[in-house]
Amino acid sequence: METRIAEVTGKVSRRIIPYLLLLYVVAYIDRANISYAALEMNASLGFNAEIYGFAAGIFFIGYFLFEVPSNLLLHRFGARKWICRICMTWGIVVVLTGFVQNATQLYLLRFLLGVAEAGLFPGVILYLTYWFPRAMMARIVALFMTAIPVAFILGGPLSTLLIDHVRAFGLDGWRWMFIIEGAVAILLGPITLWYLDDRPQQAKWLDPQEKALLSAHLASDQPSDGDGKGELHGARLAFADRRVWTLSLLYFAYITGTLGLIYFIPQLAQRFTAVYGLSNFQIGLVTAIPYVAGALAMNLWGRRSDARQERHFHAALPLVLIIFVYLLMIFSGIDSPLVLLGALVLAVMGIFAFNGPFWAIPSQHLNRETAPAGIAIINASGNLGGFAGPFAVGFLNGRVDGQALGFAFLTFSLLLAIALLLLIRRRSVGAGESQRSDREAEA
Repeated sequence: METRIAEVTGKVSRRIIPYLLLLYVVAYIDRANISYAALEMNASLGFNAEIYGFAAGIFFIGYFLFEVPSNLLLHRFGARKWICRICMTWGIVVVLTGFVQNATQLYLLRFLLGVAEAGLFPGVILYLTYWFPRAMMARIVALFMTAIPVAFILGGPLSTLLIDHVRAFGLDGWRWMFIIEGAVAILLGPITLWYLDDRPQQAKWLDPQEKALLSAHLASDQPSDGDGKGELHGARLAFADRRVWTLSLLYFAYITGTLGLIYFIPQLAQRFTAVYGLSNFQIGLVTAIPYVAGALAMNLWGRRSDARQERHFHAALPLVLIIFVYLLMIFSGIDSPLVLLGALVLAVMGIFAFNGPFWAIPSQHLNRETAPAGIAIINASGNLGGFAGPFAVGFLNGRVDGQALGFAFLTFSLLLAIALLLLIRRRSVGAGESQRSDREAEA
């Protein structure tokens, strides 16, 4: 039985994971390409560190406001239709970003990009629970989230290549970067509508026996569906669930403590220009190196978490590694570009290794009724840290010489995340012991 389930889930994985990974690669390139545009955009439009940090972060305000409604609509209308809509609208916004003339226009379009993309990530996480059992979630989520480091591996060289070499109709290279990369997302919309299936029962590429086997296994694997009163009732239950808000605060602290670094990596890598005379494209190649390590670390750590069936310590240890790097940044300064690159490799490994174990935790607690809203609340609330981190680092770096204060702020955020992970683990262990005691008493 287990062998047969493994064969079916393997077939499902080969079918849907590569395409979902492609979608998120394009999404993350379009979300983060502002960090490469800044190499020339800031000087071209007269933006300082504060303006750039606010523009990078305001994406997450729109993302936060529309995340939960978007995920509920995906659950209602199906992944095919809703992800198609998401792709096309975010692509249009990115194309328009190539024509901005001032900070206000950039702020507005970055906000609208968050609105357009809202629901993609939690929607995919929810979508994966329709196809895979809980015991596989850490490795499956890690495999899907490989898209993030892959986006930086490909996005850095691609974006800087466009910036350096594409000039036409009087538009600078950074403008063409937005236009070309946004157009790719628009094209993916109708492809998604054709390629994806909403549920196993609708998959023509599974035979009837495979559909029945997978559906039965998933039905028995999931937590109780609650009282079946529908999506809005499930949303109300999720909003009232203390575990959802604890995970939301935890994810907020993690995002704050990591995107405050991620969005400034290309500018940190400009130190290589001063020493080695690198072009924008060569800086893009240099910034890809940490993300190669991050992709490997995320998948290996996710597999280890599944093998041990342990989530909390597997999520906490990568954060300890990042804090170690931040303390090096604070107390040593790291003047050597090569030492800086090594530190960034370690930090990015920790940043991505966290994700597989963390996103396996909600599936242990949320049933099918509360999962659509619960996962969206966690991701939306957490991603407010995507505003707080870059904005705080830009603000602090703009007012204080050096980067120590910014890294101290990021360190505090990650320490909070670790404390919350340990709290959740203690509550989870306590709940498990209570349930065992109840069963023993009934026996």
